[in-house]
Amino acid sequence: MGAAWDRLSPRQKSWTMAATVALISVTAGYGLSQLGQDGAGTAESSGTSGAECEDVLYWYDPMVPGQHFDEPGKSPFMDMELVPKCAGEEATAGVQIDAGLVQNFGIRTAEAEYGLLEPEITVTGVLAYNERDVAIVQPRAGGYVQRTYGRAPDDVIGRGAPLADILVPEWGGAQQEYLAVLNSGDEELAQAMRERMRLLGMSPGLISSVGRSGRPHSTITVTAPIGGAITSLGVRPGMTVMAGQTLAEITGFSPIWLEAAVPETQAANVRVGQPVSANLTAFPDERFAGRIIAILPSAQDASRTITVRAQLPNASGRLKPGMFAQVSLTPDTRRALLVPSEAVIRTGRRTIVMVRQDEGGFMPAEVRIGREAGGRTEVLAGLSAGEQVVTSGQFLLDSEASLAGLDVRPIEQVSREQADEDEATTFSAIGTIEKIADGSVTLRHGPVPRLDWPAMTMTFRTKSAAQMRGLEKGDRVRFTFIQEDEGPRIETIGRAGQ
Repeated sequence: MGAAWDRLSPRQKSWTMAATVALISVTAGYGLSQLGQDGAGTAESSGTSGAECEDVLYWYDPMVPGQHFDEPGKSPFMDMELVPKCAGEEATAGVQIDAGLVQNFGIRTAEAEYGLLEPEITVTGVLAYNERDVAIVQPRAGGYVQRTYGRAPDDVIGRGAPLADILVPEWGGAQQEYLAVLNSGDEELAQAMRERMRLLGMSPGLISSVGRSGRPHSTITVTAPIGGAITSLGVRPGMTVMAGQTLAEITGFSPIWLEAAVPETQAANVRVGQPVSANLTAFPDERFAGRIIAILPSAQDASRTITVRAQLPNASGRLKPGMFAQVSLTPDTRRALLVPSEAVIRTGRRTIVMVRQDEGGFMPAEVRIGREAGGRTEVLAGLSAGEQVVTSGQFLLDSEASLAGLDVRPIEQVSREQADEDEATTFSAIGTIEKIADGSVTLRHGPVPRLDWPAMTMTFRTKSAAQMRGLEKGDRVRFTFIQEDEGPRIETIGRAGQ
């Protein structure tokens, strides 16, 4: 081939190259024309597919299924045609997954059921002085400090311990006059002198002591009115003090305070009187029990926590202010509709779960959740007992539901259905009270046709003692009740005719 090319003249080479380019151009044009025809056929096929949808609800982009369009055309988000949403597709039971693929995808479900939620909140806390047990030590009269008994700040002292001896010159003269009056035998004048001495700050015991001993006592010993730690000390030997001047401040720590920082998201789960338990690093093998006595009114800006104040017994004085503690708070337990926590999908805008349908499909449902504990989450609304929720593979199903443009089942739909169901499962009757006990009432009631019950006497559980307030044995009452596993329970009760 190379030798033949070399034998060609330059003019022949030029003609040969021109012919080759022309042939390539013709071939490429033919290919492009065939590709255009194929594209047209594809478009016609797509148009035919859209035409097969008898009633189009709207058009949408599968990549942005939440955006709906009234007319077909190009998607403003992707370089692709909009897809029609047919009316018949609304009847499908959510995301359809072949039964054989359910196991391959690892899809597992669990039943939403009622149970007791027993949450435990663990937070950090610090021991502090008992600020409700504070004493301010002040002299009743001015004078000179003669002795302070070697006290220092943070010393722990008992009630009645001496703090300082103060010489009060003014008292000496008044006591001398009082002794002279006593010797005169004028009882009225002696009573007036005793009143004057009391106003000067002398205690009734000191006045009596002066009268018995016949000698003046111008030195007073200031003692601690309570036991605790000296948190402030402002007295030294030789100094002059005034009446009402603060000499010392004593703060108790038995019982001692425990101040815990609780996240504000848990604020609704704490209350005054709630029990707490604390584990201190100083005593790792012991747990100290107490109760909440106050919830402070403001939250900390930096940590977004509220301060919960509890009180712990400390008769031995082992617990010291400033000690660190791990605090466990146990909110009130209550019966609630529970699902595994891994079934809950938080999108930021709302909370959903994937619910298994009777037809084998999966439907996203919006829920309102409450507390969480022990791997289970409380569902306040949006779900009914007995429904199956997806606990594994739910994110895959949620993505498929979004791509398919499925609407999320609203909370209100289940709330209406639940209200109708509650109304259907509440029964009413009229009867006479035979006996009222703690947590129950015995009624002689008429027939209940919906349950095929004849007239009989039986015991019903009550919600609380307040439910039976004002009622007594022999009252004729109208009541409603529900059937539970533990037996029938009174919902409402009142005197018939009221």
